Amino acid sequence: MALGEELQIAQPVERAGLKKKIISPARLAGYLAMAVAVLVVGLPVYWTVAASFKEAREIYSIPPTWVPLRPTLANYPAAWAAAPFARYYLNSFITTLGGAACEVTMAITSAYALAYLRFPRKDLVFLLLLAALMVPVEITIVPNYLTIARLGWINSYQGIIIPGAAIAYGTFLLRQAFLGLPYEVIEAARVDGAGHLRTLWAVVMPMAQPAIVTMALLSLVAKWNDFLWPLIVTNTSDMRTLPIGIYWLRNSEGLTDWGVVMAGSLFLILPVMVAFLFAQKYIVEGIASGAVKG
Repeated sequence: MALGEELQIAQPVERAGLKKKIISPARLAGYLAMAVAVLVVGLPVYWTVAASFKEAREIYSIPPTWVPLRPTLANYPAAWAAAPFARYYLNSFITTLGGAACEVTMAITSAYALAYLRFPRKDLVFLLLLAALMVPVEITIVPNYLTIARLGWINSYQGIIIPGAAIAYGTFLLRQAFLGLPYEVIEAARVDGAGHLRTLWAVVMPMAQPAIVTMALLSLVAKWNDFLWPLIVTNTSDMRTLPIGIYWLRNSEGLTDWGVVMAGSLFLILPVMVAFLFAQKYIVEGIASGAVKG
């Protein structure tokens, strides 16, 4: 082959390689939007972590410092001693695990019923479920409080847990995920003599594991960070949860020592971050599976 022919062949190949390396405007805009989102979400978290290692005078200094000039760990024992965080942790774990367990159980069973059972007014029940998604939580606070007060559950674990034992979003998410499962497998289980509970436990739940884990994680985070309802329904320090404890920690400091408050905030954030690290592979898959079939 002549040298001229080799150059003619090489030039289109090089041009094709250059085209592959050029980023399209749409992709570039996507990268920029993602970078902005990371900054908006990550900057407050970084500031919280950095401030927890700063002295009070450095936090109030202008211009602010992004990296602690004199890092200190004194804020963490000060925060732990300033409030009964051991009790707050215990209360948060009890209410979070208990509430999330109730929500997941109710969501799984009700989603299975809406997806696979036949009963009168099934479509109406589903419409009511969708309507419940549009009702703000704040509207239900007064009725729930009156009910809990009449039952004598004020300042108790059941008073915190029971009003949030079911959630419309979880049922909707799992119903959509269950409808996306291969129906032939469920029919085969019924042919083999499996009842509804057996089918749910041995067939549906293993196949819908990503969606269930995603729903459980969303429930855990919501319960762990819940502030308004535990604040209303509790009236003693020994029943407060972590978000309320951090709020009172800020109020009890007088001239707020933000280093101590930020250290206390990390006590609240770290368990959620660990949970996300362990379950992150299920999140996208679980949310996507809920949109497969309507």
